[in-house]
Amino acid sequence: MTAAKIGIIGGSGLYQMPELKDIDEIEIETPFGSPSDKFILGTLEGERVAFLPRHGRGHRFTPTEVPFRANIYGMKLLGVERILSASAVGSLQEKYAPLDMVIPDQFFDRTRARARESTFFGEGIVAHVAFAHPVCTRLGDTLEQACQAVDVKVHRGGTYICMEGPAFSTVAESNVYRSWGMDVIGMTNLQEAKLAREAEICYATLALVTDYDCWHPGHDAVTVEAVIEYLGKNVRNAQVIMREAVKDLANSPRECKCGSALKNAIFTAPDLWPEATTRKLAAIISKYRN
Repeated sequence: MTAAKIGIIGGSGLYQMPELKDIDEIEIETPFGSPSDKFILGTLEGERVAFLPRHGRGHRFTPTEVPFRANIYGMKLLGVERILSASAVGSLQEKYAPLDMVIPDQFFDRTRARARESTFFGEGIVAHVAFAHPVCTRLGDTLEQACQAVDVKVHRGGTYICMEGPAFSTVAESNVYRSWGMDVIGMTNLQEAKLAREAEICYATLALVTDYDCWHPGHDAVTVEAVIEYLGKNVRNAQVIMREAVKDLANSPRECKCGSALKNAIFTAPDLWPEATTRKLAAIISKYRN
């Protein structure tokens, strides 16, 4: 079914989209379990959109516990072709100030928990997708233009380092990440990007800078109240930015390569695909069966 072609994943603080109209809530079960919450389907700028709070309403899942595969597969089942993902991040560079937006074009993996599944494949079917450029350029352009349209300072490009969490970095770790040239730090978006690519869904991150990471000399002087205030302002900005982005994407055909990411990526011959795995992955591999 195609309930919505655009999906929005909300990060910390972004648990709803008040601009959505004609709302329906849909509970979906996937071969990979239950998503973080019910999907909220609504109309935004005349376009049907599927919204999902990454951590569940009320923030019930740690970054490691987020059911990434169920979330992305659920989007696929709804017919989503493009995912706009909002994520609160810490800044690793002076130029990215609190309340700025960053649209990273690279990811660096520092996660280690086995619970963090970042592929749909295995169990008899092997695929190796290209991931050199993990972000859809078209979606990145859209988010950048949306930020400019609502007068929010935006930085295009940069690397999002994805750490395990849930604790934040030590000063030593933060300084090492800076020495590597990393730009912002978060705990969730790498897995989403990998899974979206395997599901042939366009993906881009809107990184909401809430604070400087602990490397910054003024870090210890920042109060919890200040961080929460920044988060609240960022969330409101993100809601408006997403509205502008959806307006731009409405009725815009996909012309990128994201929709054929699995072409030539599945190494296992179709006649060797186990039936159980084939059924499990039907939403993403059925068109390559023959």
